[in-house]
Amino acid sequence: MTYAYLRQMPDNTNLSDQQRNILSFSLTQGISIDKEVIEYSTKNHSIEERKQFEEFLHSLADGDILVVDTLSVLSDKAEEMIKLFNCMLSRNIKLYISSLQIHVTKETPIVKVFPLLNDLREAQKARSNQIGRPKGSRSSSKFDVYQAQIVSLLREGMNVSAIARELGVSRSSLKDYIESRGIRELVEGSWMEISPLKEVPGVDNTVLICPFDEESETQKEQQLERIS
Repeated sequence: MTYAYLRQMPDNTNLSDQQRNILSFSLTQGISIDKEVIEYSTKNHSIEERKQFEEFLHSLADGDILVVDTLSVLSDKAEEMIKLFNCMLSRNIKLYISSLQIHVTKETPIVKVFPLLNDLREAQKARSNQIGRPKGSRSSSKFDVYQAQIVSLLREGMNVSAIARELGVSRSSLKDYIESRGIRELVEGSWMEISPLKEVPGVDNTVLICPFDEESETQKEQQLERIS
């Protein structure tokens, strides 16, 4: 099974950009994505606090493939990433990182893994010395806890006005949020099929597993033509 893993956090690349980057990478590498997994979070939780992520990770089977846009999507802390590498590679799970155009398996020499961890450490050090929010980052929003629900409702065809009424919020504020986070582009991504939302609205950390249908293969070929 091959999974595309996307994670939404306040300072992360938005989901539609992650989706677009992974799509382009997977098409050029001949990787067929079976399921898309989306993690929503309003805070940068530790692995121990990301219970659904842990459950997903432990559900992976020998030989499964995980594709991410950047390594920080899994964790932006080197110490946590070491644990994740150990967990995945010991179970023969192959990791692809689209932004770096590389993959990591249990056969990968450790000397090639060290630079990835060092990059995380440097970025972590830079964040600790940063005064104020990093350039280009987004502040958290009151809508962040509803993002999974918003995506599912949009996917069902509900318009912004109806969703605003459902959530009891301002239509204009919700519209601005959807546009700033690239949520509509994510939903309209031709390669994505979202399963019904099962989590309770307002949950801080949510994971959706989105299966691909057969039609996705044709759509992905059309998307490849547009990219090339």
